Amino acid sequence: MPLYVKLPSAAGDALHRAAQARGVPKKELVAELVTRYIDVDAPRAAAIKRVEPVGERGPMMGVYSFQATTPPDLPEVLNAAQAGELLQISEHTVIELAEAGRLPGKKLGPVWRFSRTGLVAWLETPDTQHKEHRK
Repeated sequence: MPLYVKLPSAAGDALHRAAQARGVPKKELVAELVTRYIDVDAPRAAAIKRVEPVGERGPMMGVYSFQATTPPDLPEVLNAAQAGELLQISEHTVIELAEAGRLPGKKLGPVWRFSRTGLVAWLETPDTQHKEHRK
């Protein structure tokens, strides 16, 4: 089953180093961690088994959640079609929104380019224009 996650940089680096140190692919390491630390039969509040990593400051409690993200085959800089795929709208709508200044992007000559990170941030920003119409 495919799983795409976006980890904070520190967690991604730790996963990469751990997989290299153990000589296993990252997906096997993640599968092992899920099997070991997530109890699907437990009540929702207790589904994640808590671990106490020992660090410089002594034992600490920690919980980590996984969040779905885009497939890794989309580059950081997207064309209008790829931006449409990410936003799940048509390429035509992407261009209309960009030309109206409602979607963050840059026109480079005849083509539009979009930052994947910028588009995700844009999605997370409240749309004040729609709120004004609801009042």
